[in-house]
Amino acid sequence: MKTSPRIAIIGAGISGLSCVTALQNSGYEVTVFEKSKGVSGRISTRVREAWQCDHGAQYFTASDAQFAVEVKRWQQAGVAAEWQPRLQVFDGVRFIAKESTKVRYVGVPRNTAPAKFLAQSLNVKVATTINKIERHHGVWQLSSKEHGKLMQPFDALILAIPSPQAQALLQQPAPKLAGVAAGVKMRGCWALMCRFNAALSLPFDGLFVNNNLLSWVARDSAKPQRNQQEETWVLHASSEWSEAHIEDDAETVAALMLAAFVKLGGEMPQSYTAHRWRYADCVDYLEIGCAWDADLQLGLCGDWLNGGKVQGAWLSGHLLANQLLTT
Repeated sequence: MKTSPRIAIIGAGISGLSCVTALQNSGYEVTVFEKSKGVSGRISTRVREAWQCDHGAQYFTASDAQFAVEVKRWQQAGVAAEWQPRLQVFDGVRFIAKESTKVRYVGVPRNTAPAKFLAQSLNVKVATTINKIERHHGVWQLSSKEHGKLMQPFDALILAIPSPQAQALLQQPAPKLAGVAAGVKMRGCWALMCRFNAALSLPFDGLFVNNNLLSWVARDSAKPQRNQQEETWVLHASSEWSEAHIEDDAETVAALMLAAFVKLGGEMPQSYTAHRWRYADCVDYLEIGCAWDADLQLGLCGDWLNGGKVQGAWLSGHLLANQLLTT
């Protein structure tokens, strides 16, 4: 009886989880390695006793037919729902109502729910930082910061991580794919989670901000099924400002972001928490979907390869799984 190929995937964000789901459904033995304590990547939620706040990706849309089917599956499983926020745009002078026909979705009861739904039947090793990959005698050998060299070899390897992290791992064993990763510049983003004892009287739940320190402001507790004691708002700094201040200390960044929020009509919160996303978006996304080297049995997937956003990430993982299954 032929043994199913053993596949390793580094990264348990939405692209990695999409890829491993498709492969496992086709009978492959797959192990996912994730450096964080849980799955979901940049679709992240901070959870505390009296509050929670989505401080990574804020929502997702489904213009692609395949992804729309997947989102419907998430809805039926009770892990995603439509979000119908009051949206405005601040153009630097005035606030304008944003007219949009887009259907926006969020995870419920928090944005990490779809990722956790995907991961529940998968073999995911969290708190495992893969820091070296080597190919010997036709198989991949992995090493991690926490456990050293891992005993199990793998027939194929997929990297579902930000491009700079992929480039670092690929430099020695796969310079061609390292070059693909090197061609994408990713930028950081400062996020600020704010808690209030009472609801703010602002006339919007989501605000797109142009030409400002901030790029996005949202009443996170207004999303569906957010049953919590405190009102929470999330502020995202613009990519340009975040990059210029990426090494600043969190308190300095928080003070500047809060001052910008107050100028937009907000108030000073009772408490707040800053989070720095080192790799949040790209200057220019690739549009190749994914990358696969059949000779090395090595692939790359992620939103940075497929135009960005949650939909792009999910489709990238799905496309890579199809590449592997057909070669």
